[in-house]
Amino acid sequence: MTETSQATARDKPWLIRTYAGHSTAKASNALYRGNLAKGQTGLSVAFDLPTQTGYDSDHVLAKGEVGKVGVPVCHLGDMRTLFDEIPLEQMNTSMTINATAPWLLALYIAVAEEQGADVSKLQGTVQNDLIKEYLSRGTYICPPKPSLKMIGDVAEYCYKHVPKWNPMNVCSYHLQEAGATPQQELAYALATAIAVLDELKPRVPAEDFPILAGRISFFVNAGIRFVTEMCKMRAFVDLWDEILQERYGIEDPKFRRFRYGVQVNSLGLTEQQPENNVYRILIEMLAVTLSKKARARAVQLPAWNEALGLPRPWDQQWSMRMQQIMAYETDLLEFDDLFDGNPAVDAKVEALKEGARAELSTLDGMGGAIEAIDYMKSRLVESNADRVGRVERGETVVVGVNRYTESEPSPLLGEDGGIMTVDPAVEADQIGRLEEWRAQRNADAVTAALADLRRASREGRNVMEASIAAAKAGVTTGEWAEEMRAAHGEYRGPTGVSKSVSNQTEGLDDIRDAVDAISDKLGRRLSFLIGKPGLDGHSNGAEQIAFRARDCGMDIDYEGIRLTPDQIVSAALENNPHVIGLSILSGSHLPLVEDTLSKLRDAGLGNIPLIVGGIIPDVDAQRLRAMGVARVYTPKDFVLNKIMTDIVTLADPEAVAAE
Repeated sequence: MTETSQATARDKPWLIRTYAGHSTAKASNALYRGNLAKGQTGLSVAFDLPTQTGYDSDHVLAKGEVGKVGVPVCHLGDMRTLFDEIPLEQMNTSMTINATAPWLLALYIAVAEEQGADVSKLQGTVQNDLIKEYLSRGTYICPPKPSLKMIGDVAEYCYKHVPKWNPMNVCSYHLQEAGATPQQELAYALATAIAVLDELKPRVPAEDFPILAGRISFFVNAGIRFVTEMCKMRAFVDLWDEILQERYGIEDPKFRRFRYGVQVNSLGLTEQQPENNVYRILIEMLAVTLSKKARARAVQLPAWNEALGLPRPWDQQWSMRMQQIMAYETDLLEFDDLFDGNPAVDAKVEALKEGARAELSTLDGMGGAIEAIDYMKSRLVESNADRVGRVERGETVVVGVNRYTESEPSPLLGEDGGIMTVDPAVEADQIGRLEEWRAQRNADAVTAALADLRRASREGRNVMEASIAAAKAGVTTGEWAEEMRAAHGEYRGPTGVSKSVSNQTEGLDDIRDAVDAISDKLGRRLSFLIGKPGLDGHSNGAEQIAFRARDCGMDIDYEGIRLTPDQIVSAALENNPHVIGLSILSGSHLPLVEDTLSKLRDAGLGNIPLIVGGIIPDVDAQRLRAMGVARVYTPKDFVLNKIMTDIVTLADPEAVAAE
C-alpha cells in the first residue's frame, strides 16, 4: 500500500477535549477559546458544585465553593458569557451536569437561539446520569424515581427537537473511582442504561424507539491495568449490542453501537512524584484508543498535576498534545482492530462479560437499578475498601507511593506549587453580578415562568419547554432547582457504611486493643464524627475512613455528604464525639474549616480535636494548623491505620497534653 493510499484509509480521530471551567464564565470562555485555538476539537464544560447541585452562588451551602471545581452558571447571562464568540451550531459540547441537566441544556438552547443557530443542528452531550450520583459522585437533588423521569424528559425533548444531541451519558467513570471492579462497572452502568430505556420506551412510537436508544451514549473510566481496561471496553461493546437486540428487539446494528467518551482515571494520579502521572495518563489512553472495535468517540485527559489542585492552561495543553501526537503522528488510525482473534483478549473479554451478566441478573432480581441503589452503594464501598487495603499492604504497587519512594524534587512544581488557584474575590464578584441580574430582570416574567415550571413538574409534564421559557425569562439556577425540590422532595443517598463491623478486620488487632483501652479510660466507647461540609460529593475518602474506624471498634457518626457547618456542630452537640473529622476535596477547605471551627468554639466545643482531609497544598495545611486543626491529611497519607492511631491519640487528653 502506498503512503497516499494509507493516508486516505486513515480513520477519523476521536474528538479531542479537555475538561475545563473555573472562576467565572468570562475566565472560562477565554480558556475555551484558547484551547480551541490550540487544536481542541470539542468542548467539555466543568461546572462548579453550586451549579451542579442547584444552588445560586449566594446560597449558604455555596460558601467557599463558587468557581472552585468548575464554572458558576446562575442564569442566561452567565451561559451567554461562557460561549461568547463560540458559534454553538458548529461546536460539539459536552456538559458534565446531572441533577440540573434539564436546566443547563435549556440555558444552552436559549443561547444558541440568541446566536441564530438552527437548534436541530446542535451537537453534544449532557451527562444526565442521576443513578451514579447516588452511588459515587453525590450531586443529586431529588429522589431516584422523579430524577429518572427528568432524564426521560431530556431524552424525549432532544429526540423531537435536537436530534443530533446525546441526551445522556451513562457514566461509569465515577463507579470505578468509587471502587468498582470491572465487572461491577459494566453491570451497574448497563443496569442504569436499562432503567433509562425502560423509562423512554413508552414515550415514543415503537418504530422510533431504536432511534432514541441509539442516542444513549456512555462516559467511562480507563485505569492503569490497560489490557484489562481495553478488554472491558470490548465487553461493553458486546453486552450493549446484546441487550439492545435481545431485550429490546432492535435489529438495525447502527442503533446498537456502543458510543462512548472517556476521561482516563484521576483517582490513580498521585500527589507523590506527580510527574509520573504523565506516563499513567498516556498508558490509560491506550486502553480506549488501541482497539478500533472499542475506540472512544471523544477523549479528555486529566493533567499531570490534578492530584495537587487545579491545572493551569499549560498543564491542560500538555495533556491535549498527548492526544494529538497519538492521533496525528502515530499510524494507529491506519489499521483495523489489532486484537481481533487474540485468544488472551477473547478469554478476558468473555470472563468480564460472564461476571457482568451474573451481576446484572442479581440487579434484575431486585427490580432493576433504581431499586438496587442501596445494594450497589454498599458493594462499591466494600470493593473500595479492598482496593485501599491492597495498596496499604503493598499488594498493589503504586510507584512513588508504596514502592520506589526515594525521589528528587520536581522542577515542574515551581513557585506557584504547580497548580492554579482561584482568587477568593471571585465569589463576591459572582454574587455581585447575580444580584445585578436579579435586579434588572422582569419580575413578572420570572414569576409567570416559575409558575408554569411548577405546574409542569407537578402535573408530570415534560419540564424542558417550561425550563427553556424560564431560562429566557431570567430565572436562576437556584430558583429552577427549588421548584424541583418543592415538587419532588429532597433526597439523602445511602452512605454504604453500616454500623456493623465487616469481615475486614485482619491486621487491626493492635488498633482495636488501643481503641478498647482508650474507651475504658474515657468511660465510654471512643466516638468519631465524620462530616463533609459544603457541596463536595466525592465521598470515597470519608467512606473509607468511616469504614476503617468502625472496623477498629470506634463508634462512628457519618451521615454522608452536603452538610452545613451548623449541621456538623448540631451533630457534635448531640453526640459529644471525642474527635471530629472533616473531608473536603473541592478546594474549599480554608473557608469551610474556619467557619466550622468558629461555630464549634461558639457552641463550647472548641476542645474537641478536629482533623481535616482533602486535596490540600502544604501552604494551606500550615494555615489550617494555625487555625487550630490537629491533623491535616492529603492523598499521600494513604495508610489508614496511621490515621486510626492518630485518632486514638487525639482522643486521649493526656496524650494530647504531652504533645
